[in-house]
Amino acid sequence: MAASDPAVPASQNAAPPINVLKPLPPVEASKRRAAYKAVEDHFDVSYKYIGIGSGSTVVYVVEAIAAKGRDITSKMIFIPTGDQSKQLIIEAGLPLGGIDSLPPVDSTYTKMDGVSALEVATGVTDLGLKGMRQCLDVAFDGADEIDEDLNCIKGGGACLFQEKLVATAARKFVCVADSRKLQPRLLTKWKAIPIEIAPLAAPTIKRILITLGSPDPVIRQGGSAKAGPVVTDNGMWIMDAPFPPLLLPSDLKDGHKGDGEHGIWEVHQLGRRLKRIVGVLEVGLFYGRNGIQVANAGEEGGGQKPVAAYFGMEDGEVEVRTAKEIHGVKSRP
Repeated sequence: MAASDPAVPASQNAAPPINVLKPLPPVEASKRRAAYKAVEDHFDVSYKYIGIGSGSTVVYVVEAIAAKGRDITSKMIFIPTGDQSKQLIIEAGLPLGGIDSLPPVDSTYTKMDGVSALEVATGVTDLGLKGMRQCLDVAFDGADEIDEDLNCIKGGGACLFQEKLVATAARKFVCVADSRKLQPRLLTKWKAIPIEIAPLAAPTIKRILITLGSPDPVIRQGGSAKAGPVVTDNGMWIMDAPFPPLLLPSDLKDGHKGDGEHGIWEVHQLGRRLKRIVGVLEVGLFYGRNGIQVANAGEEGGGQKPVAAYFGMEDGEVEVRTAKEIHGVKSRP
C-alpha cells in the first residue's frame, strides 16, 4: 500500500497572528501551528457543515476557525463529537448542530391521509423523508497515534464512537496532532487500543481479548476525578487493550497473514475482529478507506482514515502527510 506524501512546509499565511495570541509551551505551540495550517488548507467559506473533534489539539482548530469572523462562520453549522467539543463550539460563538439532525439531500414527503397518518403515529412508517442525508464538508480531529499509512488510534479522551460517527459522515476527515503522535506503526508508543463497550459485557469481552493476544486488557478508571470506571457520553465503559505493534498490508510477507497467528495482527484484520465481539460499541482503530476513496467508489459518506494529517514539529515547522490512496474502493466486510 502506498505511504503518505513527505513533509510539506507550512505556509506563512497559515501561522497564527503572534501579536494577538499568548505564548505557549513548545508542544502546545506546535499543536497550534498545525491546527492553523490544517484550517488554512481545508476550511472553505462555501462549506455548510463542519465536524469538530475532541482533544487538546482541536482547541486550536476551533480558535483558527473562530478567527475567520462571524460573517463567515454564522452561515455554517458545527457538529461536535462529544460534550467537550460541544462546549468548545458554544464558547467560540459558533452555530451548534448535531450529527443526528443533518437534513436529507432530497426530501420526498408522504401524502397524508387517514391510513398513512395512523402508520406514522404507530411507527409503521416515518414522515416520508427519503434519500441521502447531508454529508459534512470536512471534519477536524486529533489522534493518539498515526502510522505512516494514516491509520489512527483514537479514544484516549473516551469519545471514539462519536468521533468515528462524525469522521465517516465527512467528505474530508483531517487529523491534527503534535510530532509525538507520528509513528511508523500503531501501538509503537501508544500501547493500548481503546474499545467502547457495554458494561454488562465487560468480563466476557476481557476474556475474548486475552484469547486474541491482548495480554492485560483493563477497564479505564476515572482516577482522582471520579471513583470507578470512566463512563462515556453514551453511557458505556472504555476497555484499553494492549497489543504488539500492528502491521500494515505491506508488511505481510514470509507467510504472515496478519490474522492473529503467533500474536501478529494487521490493522484492518484486528479492527474487523474486535468489532465483531458482542458488547463492543466501537473500536478506537480508524482504518480502511478515506473520504476521497469513498466518494470515488460512488458511495455516501466518508471514511475512517484522514485525507491528510498535520503534525506540529519541534523545530517549529508543520509536517503534512497526505493520503495517496484516492482510487475508489468498495467497503470491505
